Amino acid sequence: MNAQLQPTGSAYFMAKETAVAERHTLAVLVSNEPGVLARVIGLFSGRGYNIDSLTVTETEHEKHLSRITIVTSGTPHVLEQIKSQLERIVPVHKVTDLTVSARHIGQDHPLERELALIKVAGKGESRVEALRLADAFKAKVADATTEHFIFEITGKTSKIDQFISIMQPLGLIEVCRTGVAAMNRGPQGMER
Repeated sequence: MNAQLQPTGSAYFMAKETAVAERHTLAVLVSNEPGVLARVIGLFSGRGYNIDSLTVTETEHEKHLSRITIVTSGTPHVLEQIKSQLERIVPVHKVTDLTVSARHIGQDHPLERELALIKVAGKGESRVEALRLADAFKAKVADATTEHFIFEITGKTSKIDQFISIMQPLGLIEVCRTGVAAMNRGPQGMER
């Protein structure tokens, strides 16, 4: 095999990739039925694509529809392949690249939020510092004992990452994150 065509970690290593990988948020409207999520995840794992964040919930009970929000990274070619392959899965009704849609209305990215629960040990000065920092980040105390706090924080992924980072030296014990929920600004909804 030619040295320029060595596997790069992408499923599409046969073509020389010169494009830079981008982070995109995809919204996938699917029938709410057993096995759909497994098929979507199977598409990603079978082709070597990574999922950075994944959230799923039923959005329209009467119509039996669910929305899967996926954050992934890839070159423009790989992202187009992902969208095209997702659209071919039978119970998928619509695939929207929220990142591209946001750019069409003059935004850099879609509105994204994430919720996290963060458990931090806290005694003495580190307890006071953890509370002070939580207040600065607008994190709420969801639970507390004399030995720990569980903070609830909502915001952009970068805000959550930063909060976790500053809690690390204060006694970070455990983190639970929901994954990204995303929607584009403006009056348009996700078309079917």
